[in-house]
Amino acid sequence: MTLFLHGLGHAHPEYEITNRFLEELDIGTDDEWILERVGIHARRSVLPLDYIRTTRNRDPRAALEAADWSQADLGAAAARMAVARAGIQVADLGLVIAGNSAGDTHSCPAEACHVARSLELEVPAFDVSSACTSFYVQLHWLSLMQPERLPDYVLIVAPETLTTTVNYDDRATAVLWGDGAAAAVVSTRHPSSAQVLDSTVESRPDGAEKVLIRRGGHFEQDGRTVQMFGIKRMTRCVALLRERHEQEGRRFHFIGHQANLRMLERVREQCGIHPQRHHTNVEWYGNTGAASAASVISMQWEKWGPGDDLAVAGVGSGLTWASYLLRFGEAA
Repeated sequence: MTLFLHGLGHAHPEYEITNRFLEELDIGTDDEWILERVGIHARRSVLPLDYIRTTRNRDPRAALEAADWSQADLGAAAARMAVARAGIQVADLGLVIAGNSAGDTHSCPAEACHVARSLELEVPAFDVSSACTSFYVQLHWLSLMQPERLPDYVLIVAPETLTTTVNYDDRATAVLWGDGAAAAVVSTRHPSSAQVLDSTVESRPDGAEKVLIRRGGHFEQDGRTVQMFGIKRMTRCVALLRERHEQEGRRFHFIGHQANLRMLERVREQCGIHPQRHHTNVEWYGNTGAASAASVISMQWEKWGPGDDLAVAGVGSGLTWASYLLRFGEAA
């Protein structure tokens, strides 16, 4: 079944955690070290910088109270942009599906209910979460449904406030994470100029403890293992999409999970993608989890047109990897 993408949206909070700020925390890192390893200059946070500076976020439970934006705030902002780009009204949405890496509540209620309330919607709302691959899984899940059982327009949203889970005494994680949201308006009934093709989702549960956020705890990961896993799986995903869908006369682009720039460069090189066809925002926004790749596409929304094929691939906790091909054609 073809899913039609009518509009994408994104949102990021205003507080900027620069490399200079991390240097001033005196946690054994500096701009040169960060750029060499992960290629990130800055990232955004819902937490006031004074709060991070003073507390180092040693108690992540207190971070929810300290945050100036909730996940619902970010998710609703991204959703409004997606709806405007789709050329519909918020009231036209018939279903809200959300998902992320660490919700503001422990799924009680679902994050989708918070977003729907912010949008003043009274429609079915529930979560389909798979950490950093949540956005992919939401699209894949919808592609498996009976089209006639779905409403005209569905909102999927991935709001992330991962900096609330970061221990800012730990340079290995402090340099990576940023906050943001991505949202999409999709339909199985109404055609548009963008179609989601050939979505895939796979998991290797024996690696479930490689990336963790324990209840009330900080983010943890086996960084090197996860990075090598991510490079390998994303490379395979892009190669398969290319084999199945690359066509002469169409432009084949790559957008990957924005884990870190060095990791993405390895994937691009191994897949033989020209640098001009590789698109990122991790340099200035950090790893925004489930929102990451979709936010890259959204931030360049006006750029895409007939002839553009976007190979989107990501990895996440689980361990899980996923992909989809976004094809742009003539306006419907």
